[in-house]
Amino acid sequence: MSVINKIREHSGVAVGVIAVSLLLFIVGGDLLGGRNLFGGNQQEVGEIAGQSIDVQDFNAKVDQLRAQYEQQTGRAPGDQEMTQLREQAWNQLLFDIAYQEQFDKLGLKVSPEELFDMVQGNNISPAVRQAFTNPQTGVFDKSQIISYLKGIRNLPAQQQAAWASFEQSISENRLRDKYERLMTLSNYTTMAEAQKEYQAQNTKANIKLLFVPYYAINDTTVKVSDSELQSYLDKHKDEFPGVNSRSMQYVTFSVAPSKEDSANLYTEIKTLARGLGAAGSDSTFAQQNSDVRVPLYMTAGEMPEQLRASIPTFAQGGIYGPFREGNTYFIYKYGGTKTDTSYTARASHILIRPTAQTDSAKADARRRAQAILEQIQGGANFEVLAQQNSADGSAQLGGDLGPFKNDGKMVKPFESAVFGATSAGLIPRLIETEFGYHIIKVTQPKTNQLYRIVGIGKSIAPSQTTRDEALRKADQFASGVGNQDEFNAKVKEEKGLVVATAERVPEGANQVNALTDARQLVRWAFDNKTDVGDVSEPFEIGDQYVIAVLTNKTAKDDVKVSDYKNELTAKVRNQLKGEQIISKLGSASGSLESIAQKYGAGALVETVDDVNLATGFLRSAGVDPTALGKAFGLKAGQRSKPFAGEAGVLIVEPTQITPAPAIADYTMYKTQLQQNSAARTGFYINEAIKEAAKVEDNRAKFF
Repeated sequence: MSVINKIREHSGVAVGVIAVSLLLFIVGGDLLGGRNLFGGNQQEVGEIAGQSIDVQDFNAKVDQLRAQYEQQTGRAPGDQEMTQLREQAWNQLLFDIAYQEQFDKLGLKVSPEELFDMVQGNNISPAVRQAFTNPQTGVFDKSQIISYLKGIRNLPAQQQAAWASFEQSISENRLRDKYERLMTLSNYTTMAEAQKEYQAQNTKANIKLLFVPYYAINDTTVKVSDSELQSYLDKHKDEFPGVNSRSMQYVTFSVAPSKEDSANLYTEIKTLARGLGAAGSDSTFAQQNSDVRVPLYMTAGEMPEQLRASIPTFAQGGIYGPFREGNTYFIYKYGGTKTDTSYTARASHILIRPTAQTDSAKADARRRAQAILEQIQGGANFEVLAQQNSADGSAQLGGDLGPFKNDGKMVKPFESAVFGATSAGLIPRLIETEFGYHIIKVTQPKTNQLYRIVGIGKSIAPSQTTRDEALRKADQFASGVGNQDEFNAKVKEEKGLVVATAERVPEGANQVNALTDARQLVRWAFDNKTDVGDVSEPFEIGDQYVIAVLTNKTAKDDVKVSDYKNELTAKVRNQLKGEQIISKLGSASGSLESIAQKYGAGALVETVDDVNLATGFLRSAGVDPTALGKAFGLKAGQRSKPFAGEAGVLIVEPTQITPAPAIADYTMYKTQLQQNSAARTGFYINEAIKEAAKVEDNRAKFF
């Protein structure tokens, strides 16, 4: 029951992430901290539920996963894949030790009969279904499983081991699913909570407010002392948790290809073009000479723009290009067309999501979407409106979803609308799906015509001469600096150098800002011999050399003002500004307009209508729970005293409050709350089990 209690203790945390498979447990990089390895067992990579994890045992588990990876892909894993494999190995240990301890306490198991049922019985596991579904027809055939298992003893030992591992994984997933379902049943929402949620969503208020934003006072006029920062930190320790981290500044020396490198590659690609045109087996020639994989068959919508523009000039056996995309040159050979069994289209969209699953929220989302659709129909730019309004990840791409097939991966109403269009252009109506309201522009109408395109892509790589020159510049910079002051002085001397800052980098990080595969830089920063102010040697990271200076250290068990200097300063400064503004507002008598006029520059008077407690937005003041609480705590016509809110000082005056209409049944709201709570159960379970197991993760000391 201790785990259930821990879950309940965390029930106020807002979480939108659930672990979806055994090997994808959520393991926070800052979660565990850890003791100093060099003060204890130097071979201990971590500890779970009191059980020491020896680095050799951990590496053995990683090696097993690496062997499976190589068998499945036919190649050795790279650095990024190895990081993922180590994460999988650690997650497996968490399951084997911490989770299994909880399963054993409850007597949870997966019996041989249950496993048989999941593999070849009446309740086939989704993983098994996926493995034995015909990719051409999409049809699952159970007889294929039975046939495979009958002959499994005749297969090589590696394949038999792989199947045993697969069965173990689906068994473990089922066990974890049982545990999560059991815990989910512990979630309960009372009718009183449902009624409160209904009131929060449906009680409406019209609010008149005076707002003086903190930014109305210049930051430079408000002095913040160290003692004030320390006092604020002491009172709000829960907001500023201790972490083991490092902060640094760094400069980079690019190893970008030179003009000569580009010219040499251009000459090479033209030679390859002649070879591609004359090759008897052009696809084999392309595979042997291309740096990147190019699909053999593409629709017009899937082609790169420059190649698509060449379609009117296509001739059998013709060579097209070279076309440059970033640092890669491409050449293509056209080999005719064929008809696909499915259709492909390309579209962009703007998604407007309701703020809540209520009729009023849906109606509001529909009104917003309709207004945007009408703007586009009136000539507004679709891509700009997508960037400004879409709730989908494609917003930054102007709503572009790229090419996709009519294979059911898109939700049905969306797919039907796109593949029902006969030409490119804006669909003149809103499309409603479970995600919200979509405004859709078809950019490439459906087609099942495939072009046989044999492509070769050659990336421009810097020559050794180019690399040597970049290293020479980096070495020259590093040789003249020994501390942070000298680092800063050298930067001013050099032309074109830009200093980047990385704050609070965790010990297990693989990336530092945009620097990927930066473990060597992180390990240097966390080395016991590296002190604040030390400057690194040049590190080769990607296509650049990096030189860093360590600017700060933080420790999990010793939180200092300097660890959160910027955040604390902003908090305290706003607190002091709030006191100044409230003092200047005085007794705040008269109308809000007269108070604002008396205050002077910076004071705003605004009105917001139909605000509710659940999703209230107060225009210039933004989302402010304190302001909403005060407004809904007053009667219509009453006015609050000046108070400090999230973004400034406010005076709120509800002009009208419309109570939520009485309803007899709150079941819908009870169900909604229970579903929201159940959706977070997976995360809570994972965090509670790790807390109960007192996990120590010291992998960053080794990898």
